[in-house]
Amino acid sequence: MSAPAAPQRFGVRALVIDDEKNIRATIALCLEEAGCEVEAVASSQAALAALERARFDIAFLDLRLAEESGIELIPKLLALRPELAIVVITAYATVETAVQAMRRGAQDYLQKPFTPAQIRHAVERVAERRALLSRVAQLEARLAESSVDTEPVTDSPAMRTLFETARRVARADAPVLLRGESGTGKSLLAREIHGWSARAAGPFQVVSCPTLTEELLASELFGHARGAYTGAVQDQAGRVEAAEGGTLFLDEIGELSPGLQAKLLRFVQDHEFERVGETRTRRADVRVIAATNRDLDADVRAGRFREDLLYRLNVVELTLPPLRERAEDILPLAHNFLLEFARAAKRAPLELSPATEAALRRHGWPGNVRELRNTMERIAILWPAQLVEPEALPVRAAPLAQARPHVGGDFTLEALEREHIEQVVARAPTQEEAARILGIDPSTIWRRRKKTQS
Repeated sequence: MSAPAAPQRFGVRALVIDDEKNIRATIALCLEEAGCEVEAVASSQAALAALERARFDIAFLDLRLAEESGIELIPKLLALRPELAIVVITAYATVETAVQAMRRGAQDYLQKPFTPAQIRHAVERVAERRALLSRVAQLEARLAESSVDTEPVTDSPAMRTLFETARRVARADAPVLLRGESGTGKSLLAREIHGWSARAAGPFQVVSCPTLTEELLASELFGHARGAYTGAVQDQAGRVEAAEGGTLFLDEIGELSPGLQAKLLRFVQDHEFERVGETRTRRADVRVIAATNRDLDADVRAGRFREDLLYRLNVVELTLPPLRERAEDILPLAHNFLLEFARAAKRAPLELSPATEAALRRHGWPGNVRELRNTMERIAILWPAQLVEPEALPVRAAPLAQARPHVGGDFTLEALEREHIEQVVARAPTQEEAARILGIDPSTIWRRRKKTQS
């Protein structure tokens, strides 16, 4: 009779937020048995502090905390870690609370009493999503290597200047740090720099830093020796070795753990590394391009990111502007994407009506070029007519209200100030921290928000 199969180990980092000690212990035990790294806290303040210190893949959040509603905590958690999967748990489940939690950004909903199998199933979905994101990044890199070289689509003077600078940077081998909001095209610019460089004939390797645990990410980067950890059945080279003679692109570098930051610093400085579980020192001739949507300078001040690593990575720094600040690119990109996806769907070329074009120009595009691309893909798949009307736009973009105020646009100083305050308050863990960033008294924020709501 064969022995039962060992349980699958997911390697997920989990945060448990519940003010009941027994519930925290029960969930933590279930998670640890599934091979997760677990931290359990009893309050919203402790949860926010934990997210400041480390990256977590999933959070189990009680909707009834002692000092505040768990629903109110959801956007604060996501402001710190947008990729966090939040599973809300409660003994008072109703359709209304479930819908409200999902609208705030929760991904799943468990009612007490729950079973270990339900906890494990939630973790399994997160692990599958993380593996899928890593696979997508690899496939995108291979697609970029095999695609025909084309000039980036832009009518923006700022973007043209950026590309000219990037062409000059490509001729050197210095590390490059790409900054910008999510969806602005940092990975595409990294591939362009590689293609313009003397390393263009070499490999272009991509590592998406937020999609793997520390152990798996170390192996992904530097490789591992047989037996280095459970499941390491043979020696395996990492992305660093695979990028020999080419470029290594590290996406969302701000998510690296302190231990991996130290290893990466050594590699960037000396081009030396060891595989996980091995003492032999190896070398690799690789150029490093890193990207982030985080404020790494603030992370350095907060002790979350090494200052010496930041100095090594931003020998050359390029910042991609958000799409709302280069509105002249919206329609050229939209037409280009729509043509691309119509061909992929084996359809005749689609046309945007004047009303649709006007709607696209008005939208603030918080997801930037990625959101625009996804919108055009959806239209090419679902819209039945050749002429695309505003009704074809996804629900989230359908209202396409007036664009959010931005520097250089046709907006009053009052509107710009209000928008800046709202964005800082949305991402700051507390109103006091928002006031510190803005350089004003917390009561001033309260008065201005009350004035806006009245």
